[in-house]
Formats: sequence, C-alpha cells, structure tokens
Amino acid sequence: MERISQMKDSELSRRAFLQKSSIVAAGTVVGAISAKSVAAKQSSTSKILCYNPDMEYRRLGKTNLMVSAVCLGGHWKRVNVMEQDFDQNRKEVVDRCMEVGINYIDACCRKEVLAYSRALKGRRDKMYMALSYCGKETRNPEYRTAKKLLECFDALMKESGQDYTDIWRITCFEPGGKHTFNTSCELVAALEKAKKQGKARHIGISSHDRRWHKMMIEQFPQLEVILFPYTSMSKVAPRESLFDAIKKCDVGVFGIKPFAGNSLFKGDSSPGSPHAEEDDRKARLAIRYILCNRAITAPIPGLISRHQVDNMAKAVKERRELDVAEKAELEEASQKMWANLPANYQWLKDWQYV
Repeated sequence: MERISQMKDSELSRRAFLQKSSIVAAGTVVGAISAKSVAAKQSSTSKILCYNPDMEYRRLGKTNLMVSAVCLGGHWKRVNVMEQDFDQNRKEVVDRCMEVGINYIDACCRKEVLAYSRALKGRRDKMYMALSYCGKETRNPEYRTAKKLLECFDALMKESGQDYTDIWRITCFEPGGKHTFNTSCELVAALEKAKKQGKARHIGISSHDRRWHKMMIEQFPQLEVILFPYTSMSKVAPRESLFDAIKKCDVGVFGIKPFAGNSLFKGDSSPGSPHAEEDDRKARLAIRYILCNRAITAPIPGLISRHQVDNMAKAVKERRELDVAEKAELEEASQKMWANLPANYQWLKDWQYV
C-alpha cells in the first residue's frame, strides 16, 4: 500500500509539473504572439504619413498608398471676413491636417500647387500631394499632346520647387467623352513618361464623365487614380455602375464636391456664422454617408480653417452608419441642396447614380 501511495504521489507530482510547464509555455507563446502583433501593427502604421491613431486610413487602389479617410481638396472658398494672410492661412490649415492625421492634398491648378508647395516647404515628404495644371492640360485644345503636357508639367514642377509629385492627375475636358481616343492616348503617354522619369510617382485623371472614366481605366491599366463628384445625394447605380470597373481595375478614388460646392450649407463658412453649428453637423453627416461606400477611398473637401479640419476629423471618428433620424436629417438637407444648386452646378445632378 505504501508503494502504491508513493507511485500515486509521484504521478500526481509529474502531472502537476507537466501542467505547470504547459501553462508557462502557453504563456510564453501568447506573449510572443502579442509582441509580434504589436510589432506588426507598429510596422504597418510606421509607413503611413502623418499617422494618427484617431484617423482612419484607406488603401488608394493599386498605388498601395495609405491615405486618410478624408483628405484636403485643393479648392478653397474665401469669405470676406477672412483677413488673415493667405499663405499663413494655408500653412495653418496644412499644419492642423498633419496633426489630426490627414495626409493628402489635391492641388489641381497652378495657384493651388504653388500655395501648397509653400505651405509644405521644408517638409514636402511629410504629406502626399497631387499636381494638375488644369489651365494647361487637355481641357485646353493647345495642350492635347504628350509633348505639350510634359512641357507644362515640367514648368510647374520647377516653378513650385518640387522634384517629384506623388500623383500627377490630369484634369480632363468636360465631359471627358468629348476627347478623341487619340487625345486619351496622348495624355496617358505623358503620364507614363513622367512616371518612368520618376517625376510622378503615381498617375491618374479627373473627369465629370462616368462612361469615359470607365473606358479609360479599362483601356489603360496604367491609370491608378481617378477623381469624380460624389455628394450626399450620390448612390451606386443598380446596373452598369462605375464602381464595378473601379473594383475590377483596383483603382483609387477621390470624391470631389462632397458638399456640392457648399450648396449643402445655410451659412457662408465664415467664423461665427449663425448657422455654423448646424452646417458643421451637416458636413459630418455627409462625410459619414460618403465613407459608407468603401470604393471611395476618400472625399476631398476644401477647408479654410483649423476648425473645419477638426470637424472633418470628428466625422471620421463618429459612428459610420447613420441611424434612422440621421438619415432623415441628411435626406432633407440634401434635397434642399439639390433644389438650391446654382446654374453652374446643375451638372452635379448627373452624378446621383454612379
């Protein structure tokens, strides 16, 4: 009996030892996995420009750039009460964008390229910036050859003091379908050459023509990014949607005119406007709605103050899906926006179904 008892004690001791060893080993493995997960997360975010944990980042199609869920549009609407020095205003807006994690600027004309190049002086590599010389690109019949497009591109690069642009996205004729196929070939040839020379790291086009966009990204797989209007009234078309081609071709998308040229708002965007709080809320609702479409990489509103930058960052942090009351509120505001579109923005109605 004594021997049996000793054997049982020995077995129990051995079992306890093995159990304890297993627990320690498991803890070591879990610890190692956790450490690897943290390291992987740090590695995955270390290459994101202006990374802020409170900002969302999305893959810009086949460029593989990770850009913020809201970016800075190049256009701005000045208001009379803005007495601040213009360059100082742009610098402060860019500063705040970098602080909240917004990491892309879309500069689509000479004035914008020069303004944002000055704002990024000494820190150009800290943000992504696109370039377009809209006045001297394919909208102008004098600039519809690869040679002329490259000449103007090089001239603006030199004038703005840049060695490269992250994205050269040519601003095309409206509607783009009015371009001949030969012009389409010329503009893609110009983009390709700039990319091969290392002057443009990525390439794309901007147009207000859905069918032409579809043709271009399917015909020319070299194109990596496209820009087109997408507002709080825009929806995915039930048939023959542009988004089908976008997904198939793995193209990044920036949504322009998210507020329909400010027609969504009651106020004038000026500081202290009696409608400021209501307009801020409308802006956030619109951005949240747009971001529900995962095929849109990022909307690119024009922003004129640090406050507006903060409001966009707040929109990204808020719950994504709108509840029933919010949907009704945005629908009412959007219908009024649609009814109040000025004559020069009526074309936006063509972008209700995309």
